[in-house]
Amino acid sequence: MVLPTFNPEYDIIFVGGGASAGVAAGRLAAAAPKLRILLLEAGPLTKDMPEHVQPGRYITHLVPTTTTITHNVAKPSEHLGGRSAIIQSGRCVGGGSSVNFVLYNRPSASDFDDWANEYNNPGWNSQELIPLLQKVETYEIDPSAPTHGSSGPLKVSYGGFFSEAGKQFLDIGPKYDKRRVLGQDGNACGVSSINTFAHHFVYNQIGSTGLDLVHGGRVKRVLFEDKTATGVEFVFDNRVHPEAPQDLYTVRATKLVVVAAGAFGSPGVLERSGIGAPEILKAAGITPLVDLPGVGANYQDHLFGVVPYISDPEVETYDLLFKGDVAEWTKELTQWATDGTGKLGANGVDAAVKVRPFEDELKEFAPEFFPTDQTGFPPLKFICGGYHLAYPASRGSVHIVDDNVYTPQDFDAGFLNHPADVAALRWGYKKSREFVRRLPLFRGAFPPVAPAFAEDSSASLKDTTTVDLDAPNLVYSAEDDKAIDEFHQKFVATTWHSLGTCAMKPRQDGGVVDSRLNVYGVKNLKVADISIPPSNVNSNTYSTALAIGEKAALIIAEELRITGV
Repeated sequence: MVLPTFNPEYDIIFVGGGASAGVAAGRLAAAAPKLRILLLEAGPLTKDMPEHVQPGRYITHLVPTTTTITHNVAKPSEHLGGRSAIIQSGRCVGGGSSVNFVLYNRPSASDFDDWANEYNNPGWNSQELIPLLQKVETYEIDPSAPTHGSSGPLKVSYGGFFSEAGKQFLDIGPKYDKRRVLGQDGNACGVSSINTFAHHFVYNQIGSTGLDLVHGGRVKRVLFEDKTATGVEFVFDNRVHPEAPQDLYTVRATKLVVVAAGAFGSPGVLERSGIGAPEILKAAGITPLVDLPGVGANYQDHLFGVVPYISDPEVETYDLLFKGDVAEWTKELTQWATDGTGKLGANGVDAAVKVRPFEDELKEFAPEFFPTDQTGFPPLKFICGGYHLAYPASRGSVHIVDDNVYTPQDFDAGFLNHPADVAALRWGYKKSREFVRRLPLFRGAFPPVAPAFAEDSSASLKDTTTVDLDAPNLVYSAEDDKAIDEFHQKFVATTWHSLGTCAMKPRQDGGVVDSRLNVYGVKNLKVADISIPPSNVNSNTYSTALAIGEKAALIIAEELRITGV
């Protein structure tokens, strides 16, 4: 048994080795090679492993036996018909960036502006953060794009395969919905992909700088002296290092501890360290150090609905790959090895549209919107019509129940606990269905995974061929709406975009960190990851995690008087 080695003391310790931590640590190490930095990551290594560099393999990380993600199981919810939501989070070097759909897009500028203006966070507006995303990008889709970068380490490009479904969507979508235009940003139809990962900020610094990486190091708590963070206590993870003794190890930090364990991990580390709501800490057997009830609150995700539709059997889809067909995998592995293209160079998300409902469409939402296993599928080919809420009103929470790092947390996903989300998803289903039924490859709905409309309903699943582009939209009754809502209770899911559990906002408003990422009530402790957004973003959260990492590097460099970051 050979365990990772580490020194007894570092200048900075990062708790977590995901995208934000990797970017921040990598930038600091490159600018100050003598700075002693430790990355403590609970999960395994990922460097050069096919399952972490081939986009089409993302699905392999979702199996129950995986060691690269954590399956966070929420408690049963009445809003989901008694069902427990299951939300996966990255648990490996690179975090979510090493196991995600490899799809890249960016928040709206107004998202960042809200962080700055609505939550009193100077330095976090779009004028400050968009240049940081430009810094990290090489936008190969359009190198001359003024709002994107052209010389960063993160290369953004189209994937290695573009399905017929994606092509038809981009052709039909703007013709059907003429008020929305084709494009890459904003309220537009588009497609994007990414072909590299943020954790390469880490691997390319090890050995030439003061950056050390310990994989399989699960942090129990931050250590304090007079409310000043002085180090961490960790154990070697029993899944990554199954033969390791479960002894606690201590590492000191002379300058700073940065918690960056993600939306699920960071609140747990803080609570085991005595920072959180006193009643939660005492119930878990933890002596309170700082009364900070915002820890673990404000949990948010992008609620996701997805409906399979039957496709023209002659059209090439991803079905055989997802079903594990040996011949298909052999063909695609050969294609990838030859030139990096094919279905393993894509993620199956071939086209999308960001939709902000127009005023007349809001009338369809109903009053509650406003304030006051593959083996069971038949041998058919499918496409999916998916839709998610970028700004859900529902909120959840995640808290520890004891001081054991292996004990599952008390997790309330909060899905559909606000009626506005029920109405918005209902509209999303209807809008998505209208797009899909106009695609030339459309061959009907798949009733086992669809709303249970009455047979005599005008919205029933009768269509088995493409409808005309100018065909009238389906009309839904109150009973139809109820069927859609019940469908979402059964099937609404995560987009793996968890955030907000250590929110950056004023302490009196439930905040956990200030605009310099300092944890309220203590010294030399910061949080820098996807847990700090005080409000949601209209995009996949990967780019947001990168922006947070870049901003954290600048803040830390300024405080330590490091130049060149």
